[in-house]
Amino acid sequence: MGNLDEKIIDVYEQVVARNPGEAEFHQAVREVFDSLGPVLAKHPHYADEGVLTRLCEPERQIIFRVPWSDDAGRPQINRGFRVEFNSALGPFKGGLRFHPSVYLGVVKFLGFEQIFKNALTGLPIGGGKGGSDFDPKGRSDGEIMRFCQSFMTELYRHIGEYTDVPAGDTGVGGREIGYLFGQYKRITNRYESGVLTGKGLTWGGSQVRTEATGYGVVFFVQEMLAANGGSLEGKTAVVSGSGNVAIYAIEKVHQLGGRVIACSDSSGYVVDEAGIDLDLLKHVKNGRRGRIADYAQARGASAKLATTGSIWSVPTDIALPCATQNELNAADARSLVAAGVQVVAEGANMPTTPEAIRILTGAGVKFAPGKAANAGGVATSALEMQQNASRDFWTFEHTEERLGEIMRTIHDTCLATADEYGLPGDYVLGANIAAFTHVADAMLALGLI
Repeated sequence: MGNLDEKIIDVYEQVVARNPGEAEFHQAVREVFDSLGPVLAKHPHYADEGVLTRLCEPERQIIFRVPWSDDAGRPQINRGFRVEFNSALGPFKGGLRFHPSVYLGVVKFLGFEQIFKNALTGLPIGGGKGGSDFDPKGRSDGEIMRFCQSFMTELYRHIGEYTDVPAGDTGVGGREIGYLFGQYKRITNRYESGVLTGKGLTWGGSQVRTEATGYGVVFFVQEMLAANGGSLEGKTAVVSGSGNVAIYAIEKVHQLGGRVIACSDSSGYVVDEAGIDLDLLKHVKNGRRGRIADYAQARGASAKLATTGSIWSVPTDIALPCATQNELNAADARSLVAAGVQVVAEGANMPTTPEAIRILTGAGVKFAPGKAANAGGVATSALEMQQNASRDFWTFEHTEERLGEIMRTIHDTCLATADEYGLPGDYVLGANIAAFTHVADAMLALGLI
């Protein structure tokens, strides 16, 4: 990204020095700081009163041991994390990620992003994140249950509906949330529905929560296109990943008249010019827990499987990176630009490298950062919290309408803020400044805490 404003160079250097070896966290902080020059020039009190330094220091960082036994009775040890980053706007809110790549730097990057994403929703939720280096792949239901119960046996003392409300993330779906909630209920002897979101529909969950992140990013893209007189009708899209976010992004693109022609998983990607067969993909990934190669084999001649190269080499109008951080690099960005991509919107958290963002925006591609484009998931989690608090349950149609309204508001806020600070159409700057000022004003109002 660009050069940092001189007022925040010292703060950024302090962040790097105080958090050595946490490259993802440094990248997330730098991405926000790069946008703040205009707001600090207009409102220098944010720097003078130490808001930047306080924003980058979590309120609480929890690391704990998670002992559990596998099906053979062998003891296993994993490490658990919960970073409660900022509660100026409400209780800490953010998912749990179970994946071997999880370490403190990843959890802090995700928690820092969550502060701003949650602020953009306009809902009263702060930012946090957690998880473990546990890998659920290949584990039995019994092993996953024992791990989740052990994890919650420590975590329960740090969370609550008015304190910290975890949800799911990579490796944590409805099954894991069920085991976690069951153990919380068992330990506390309370049916505190609002302590976790992403619950099943029959025990406190919300309609649309499963679809929300994928639907939300497509709603955001629709608004981006509409702002320039266009729509998704007749457009092609490439979606990386084939998990929850990717599947429901594909579904919403198809519902709005577009055609997704490629998706992927960690083993490769498939190109299906006729359009991804969503029912088949759901069967392979959710039903059989299979690989993208299984989809290609079942689909037949129209699907071409690639196990090398990049999915971003596939020409498309719209690119939706929905897999993992830093998956779309500079070479990928050049390929997309050369093929005439119009919009790139992040469904995952920080999936586009800083150099790739520079290339895309420099070429005039409309780029939506994850903290704005993929906020639909946490927004619907907050709607789930509302329903739990009122002992209510909303229809799918009502909840999806609320989600659409929130995504339109986020889009319009980003554009209006970019206009206010002299960079029309810059969604990155608009998202970062709008979220920063919202959180910073609350922090200042609450005093030095």
